Amino acid sequence: MKTKEYTLHTDREGMYNITASLREAIHESGVQSGIAVICCLHTTAGITINENADPDVQHDLLLGLAAAFPDRPQFRHAEGNSAAHLKSSCVGASQTVLIEDGRPLLGTWQGVYFCEFDGPRTRRYLIKVLEDGGR
Repeated sequence: MKTKEYTLHTDREGMYNITASLREAIHESGVQSGIAVICCLHTTAGITINENADPDVQHDLLLGLAAAFPDRPQFRHAEGNSAAHLKSSCVGASQTVLIEDGRPLLGTWQGVYFCEFDGPRTRRYLIKVLEDGGR
């Protein structure tokens, strides 16, 4: 399958549920068994899998990341967004999800999230679906 590109308009900081995009890409590919790779093309954003039932979890994750990676006057990066780069590196730029019976194998409470750490911005992410055997 061709890699599918998505665009997202973000606020300053937030977590955006992109699970529907993943399901769409899988459905359009026709793949019944394989993997999907979701990839962020930015150095101040990331992709994660986490709880999708309680929005307070997203709030708490962002709060925890802010505490772990506060902005510091010692940072040298001229753009002033070093904390966002640290959060992005911690969360990671991609996730891989197994596919069975044409559906992503996610737990009952799991969703796939695009994590914005340096918005507002127009962001891009990619989804590549591969059938078992690499087809």
